[in-house]
Amino acid sequence: MIWNAFLLALREIRNNLLRAGLTTLGIVIGVSAVILMVTLGAGANQKVTGEFASLGNNLLVLLPGQPNGPPTATVPFDIAVVEKIQREIPNLADVIPEVAVQGVIVNGNHNHNTQIDGTTNAYMHSRNWNLVAGREFSPAEMLAGKSVCILGETDRRELFGDQVPIGARIRINKISCEVIGILEPKGVSTFGQDMDELVLMPLKAVQRKIAGNTEINVIRISVDNQEDIPHAKDMIQRLMREIRHIIPGQVDDFDVEDLQEVTQIVQSATLILTAFLSAVAAVSLLVGGIGIMNIMLVSVTERTREIGIRLAIGARERDVLLQFLIEAVVMSALGGVLGVLIGLGGSAAIAAALKIPFVFQPAIVFIAVGFSAIVGVAFGFFPARRAARLDPIEALRHE
Repeated sequence: MIWNAFLLALREIRNNLLRAGLTTLGIVIGVSAVILMVTLGAGANQKVTGEFASLGNNLLVLLPGQPNGPPTATVPFDIAVVEKIQREIPNLADVIPEVAVQGVIVNGNHNHNTQIDGTTNAYMHSRNWNLVAGREFSPAEMLAGKSVCILGETDRRELFGDQVPIGARIRINKISCEVIGILEPKGVSTFGQDMDELVLMPLKAVQRKIAGNTEINVIRISVDNQEDIPHAKDMIQRLMREIRHIIPGQVDDFDVEDLQEVTQIVQSATLILTAFLSAVAAVSLLVGGIGIMNIMLVSVTERTREIGIRLAIGARERDVLLQFLIEAVVMSALGGVLGVLIGLGGSAAIAAALKIPFVFQPAIVFIAVGFSAIVGVAFGFFPARRAARLDPIEALRHE
């Protein structure tokens, strides 16, 4: 019985193919939009999480100045602060000083504006940033502040094209510097920053020869174990208040950022935005359901005489109810399947264009198809019941 009703539904859809296609369009748009939003949201979330992870493992970032204070109130750190943190805070993997300045790098007729970071080898270790060519800074180069540098991929390409310039000399502002290494490419971040636009030099070299002072802009602190991060953060805050002579009740003139907390905030914002957009897209499913109900009511009116003949020759009310209900469900389910295909294809294309991961989520596919079928049942039931309750005599008289 169900199989016969299914075949009758397919025959009716085939006989009115254009009308059935336009009817299911709302379901197609709704399902594809929901899958598109959820898939792209998951991809964006994964990319943001990966980028924050690339900034360092179990990392705390110590910055001078109030978290929301004016730049003029910033008092930079010095190497004594780094050494004190290393001595007095336990369970730390690395304490990495960093001074960042903007500069111009030059090779022959080629020049490029970039960021120059004075730091140590631990900067690369903490960020899992490997070299594709060359070597790290030697202890002697770090101690003496020798003019050697490691280039990011963008800077290498801008100055040397396809060459691997190990041993070449470039000019950074007014000083000559030997290229000893090339960093592996990281690409562009979600926030539009080119992470490969970077030159690393020994800390003392940048301080003495480029910045002209002994200041440190940032201290990156890598903690041994993830569970020790809150305790380490609290101890660093207490130590910094002591170093800076900040009395109780006075606002800190520094900030300790936990990258895991920042990651969680960004993830929450991404999930909320994805849920909101998905809810808006799901409204079209409701519109599609109303469209199905409207067309099914029209179909009942058009086929009143056919229904009367079926009832007169012995068809039961439930047979007619089942026929029209299956017809509505089939249209809705076909729209759901087509919406899944369009949604996944569109997600893959847009993810590639935006350079974010394509994250296939089977759960949302099953939910979308199941929900479209439920929409077919819900909005197809009333027209089906109306058809089943027609009086056979009145239906036979219908022209």
